Amino acid sequence: MKFKTLFLFLFCCPLFLMAQVEEINPPDYIKSITFKSRNTRQGELPILRLNEPFLLEFDALVSTEPDFYYTIEHYNYDWTKSNLVKMEYMVGFDDFRIVDYSNSYNAYQLYSHYTLQIPNAQTRALTKSGNYIISIFNDDRDIVFSRKFMIYEQKVGVGVAVKRSRDVRYIEGKQSVDISINSSSLNLNNPLQTVNTLIIQNNNLHTAIKNVKPQYTLGKELVYRYTHETAFWGGNEYRFFETKDVRAANVGVQFVDLKEIYHSYLFVNSERGKRPYTYNPDINGNFLITAIDVEDVNIEADYTMTHFALAYPKLTDGSKIYVYGNFNNYALEDMNRMVYNSDENYYEAIFKLKQGFYNYKYVVVDPDGNLDEGRISGNFWQTENNYKVLVYYRDLGARYDALIGFGEATSEAISN
Repeated sequence: MKFKTLFLFLFCCPLFLMAQVEEINPPDYIKSITFKSRNTRQGELPILRLNEPFLLEFDALVSTEPDFYYTIEHYNYDWTKSNLVKMEYMVGFDDFRIVDYSNSYNAYQLYSHYTLQIPNAQTRALTKSGNYIISIFNDDRDIVFSRKFMIYEQKVGVGVAVKRSRDVRYIEGKQSVDISINSSSLNLNNPLQTVNTLIIQNNNLHTAIKNVKPQYTLGKELVYRYTHETAFWGGNEYRFFETKDVRAANVGVQFVDLKEIYHSYLFVNSERGKRPYTYNPDINGNFLITAIDVEDVNIEADYTMTHFALAYPKLTDGSKIYVYGNFNNYALEDMNRMVYNSDENYYEAIFKLKQGFYNYKYVVVDPDGNLDEGRISGNFWQTENNYKVLVYYRDLGARYDALIGFGEATSEAISN
């Protein structure tokens, strides 16, 4: 019996160690999680240069000033745990309490705003490029939430160009991303095995394209010019609203009402997939905390109960509709799932958001779990999208996947 138990442990242990890690989304009392670098006030997908400082900020919508702790772990390209021990990628230590926090001021919703800066007095530097996960714990050592971030060194040149689909069947609805990796200063051994790329549309890691290998090599340049493998659906411009003044209706807000806190009722949206494409500037799914007549939006911006409404026929095949964006890390959860209101004949969702400017979209998930971002919004080749390309490399004998290049482009200059 002991032999069988030992065999089962040894057999399962490698599978456990090789499991890909997923982000843990926060409970309902944690809101407005944002990464910021020195160059932006806007929350962003954290793709950072080596040695570039950054901030992780979030709110706890409780009045008890809870304590939170953080840990940072290094991962491979495929989000399996790397073989590096902590002292190999970190100068200093983690697992410390977050001491920088302030209580809300002059707001109906009580909350505490937490700020973690990396590097700090304890975690003095992260020394390796690659993938990372930062996890936030409470006093009971239960994980509250986790977020992925990436650190790169620009050791190769990464060219990114956005093209219309080369497949005439999808030329009206898809965009293709061409990549060129110039390694003139670095010898990339056996690139078909050692080089990996990740292509991200509008900062959404959940829809990123991965595991695409170079199509051919020209000298020291790796070229990716695929027809299907690097193509994304174009989608549509994000919808948006603004609540910088909680007492009055603003862009996208039909009316407001003060109950226990302010309620912001957005205009009822409708399907756009069957309409002609119309350009409408957006921030590609992102959000920005902003409020009028306040000195510090971190603690003076209030929370509103935001009411979303979508006029769309009731789905009877088991599919579900969600409203999402970077404000909730593109998560598909009960909180942002829309429910059909038979009395009003539309779908609705209600949840708290901090004052600010928000991009969002409506997406459909079928009973098999397949995501369709364009079913309600439509897919158009003209849509302005942002594309980021990450290049990973594991040299022969290396123990981790280094992130050696980053490139970026938008489809504003899309061409045939």
